[in-house]
Amino acid sequence: MHRKAVNLSAREDQADKRATMSLSNNRPNMIITVLCGTLTSLVVIGFARLAYGVILPSMRTDLGFSYQQAGMLSTVAALCYVCFVLAGGLAAARWGAKASILLGMLMVVVGFAGLTVAANFWLIAILMGLLGIGAAFAFAPMVALLAAWFPDHRGLVIGCMSSGVGLSILVTGMLVPFLLNAFGEQGWRVSWGVFAGTALFVAIIISLFVKNPPQAAGGGGHLPANEKWLIYRNPRVLIVATTYGIIGLGYIVQTVFMVSYMVENGFSESTAGSYVAMMGLLSIAAGPLWGWVSDFWGRGNALTISLFMVVVAMALPLIAQTLPYFFFHFLLLGISLNGVFAMIQTTATDQVAPRYIPIAFSFATLFFAVGQFLGPAIAGWLIETTEGFTAAFSFTVIVLTLGFGLTLVIRRFPSEFAVGEPDDKAA
Repeated sequence: MHRKAVNLSAREDQADKRATMSLSNNRPNMIITVLCGTLTSLVVIGFARLAYGVILPSMRTDLGFSYQQAGMLSTVAALCYVCFVLAGGLAAARWGAKASILLGMLMVVVGFAGLTVAANFWLIAILMGLLGIGAAFAFAPMVALLAAWFPDHRGLVIGCMSSGVGLSILVTGMLVPFLLNAFGEQGWRVSWGVFAGTALFVAIIISLFVKNPPQAAGGGGHLPANEKWLIYRNPRVLIVATTYGIIGLGYIVQTVFMVSYMVENGFSESTAGSYVAMMGLLSIAAGPLWGWVSDFWGRGNALTISLFMVVVAMALPLIAQTLPYFFFHFLLLGISLNGVFAMIQTTATDQVAPRYIPIAFSFATLFFAVGQFLGPAIAGWLIETTEGFTAAFSFTVIVLTLGFGLTLVIRRFPSEFAVGEPDDKAA
C-alpha cells in the first residue's frame, strides 16, 4: 500500500514537471501577449462599455432620443453583459479562451459598425446589447488566458491589462471631442467607426499572436456539472466574488455621480473634468504597479491596502466639500482604484486550478456586473429621496468598508487551490 502511494506521488510529480516544461517551452512572448490583453480591455470595457457616456449627448441630440431612451440603451448593454458573462467563461473552458475572445471581439466590431449607420431606436438597442455580449465573451477569458500563461507574474500581467481601462478614458476624453468638432453632428457616428476599426485591428493581432495555454491533464472539452458546482459553492470563491461585487457596487456610484456632486458644490465642469483626467492618467500606471507589488508582497496584502485607500478617498468629499478634498479624492482613487481591480481579479484566478480559471473568474465577474448594475439605481434613489448626494456617497463608503472587511479574510487564505484538479482516476 505504501509502495503504491509512493508510485502515485512520483507519477504526479512527473506530470507536474512535464506540465511546467510544456508551459515554459511553449510560452508566448509576454510583452506582446500582455499588450493584446491591454488592447482587449481598452476596446471591450473602455470603448464598448464606458465611452457611451461621452458620445451620448451628441448622439441623443442628433437622433432625438429622450433621456429615458438614452438610459435604456445603457441598461441594455449592462444587462446583456450581466447575462452573458458566465457564458463567456464556460465557452472559454470548453472551446479555449482564444476562440471566446475572438467571438467577443467580432460581436463588438459588428456592434460598433452598426452604430455608425443605425437610426432606429430598437436597432440601436440590439447593437448596444451586442456590445455588452461581446465584452462578456472577450474580457474574462483574456484575463484567464494571461493568468494561465504567466502564473509567476499573474498580478503584473493582469494589472497591465487593467491599465487599458484607464488608457481608454484618456483616449476617449481626447478623441471624441476632437471628432465632434471635426465632423459636427455626425461626429458621434465617426467615433463609433473609429472604435470599430480599432476593434478589428485588435482582433487581427489577437488571432496572430495569442495562443491558448496547454490544457491540464484531463482538461479541455465539456466540464461536468459537478465540477462547475465545486467552484460556484466554494466558500473562498464566494468570498472573492462577493468582494468583487461590493467593489462594483461602490465604485460605479463615484463614476456616475461624483462630477455632479462637485458641480452642485459650486465647482466648474472643467475643473471636475481635469480631476477625472488626472485620475485616468494615474490609473494607467496604478494597475501594473500594484500587480507587481502583489507578486512579491502577497495578493491579500496589496488588495487590503489598495481598497483601504479607496475607502479613504470616498470618504474625503463627505468630510468637506472643498477643492483640496475633491483633489485628494481623485488623486487617491487614481493611485489605488485600478490596483483594487487588478488585485481582486488576480485573487479570483488564484483560487482554482488553471483549467477552472475561466469559469471562476467569470463567476466572480458576474457579481461585479450585478453590482455595477444595481449601484446607480440605488444611489439615484437615495439622491432623489434625500434631495442631495450625501446619503448616496455615505452608502458607498459603508459598502466599500464591508468589502475592506472581506479583504482581511482573503489575506488569510492558504496558498493552495480552493478547487484543484480532479483526481486522476486512471492512476
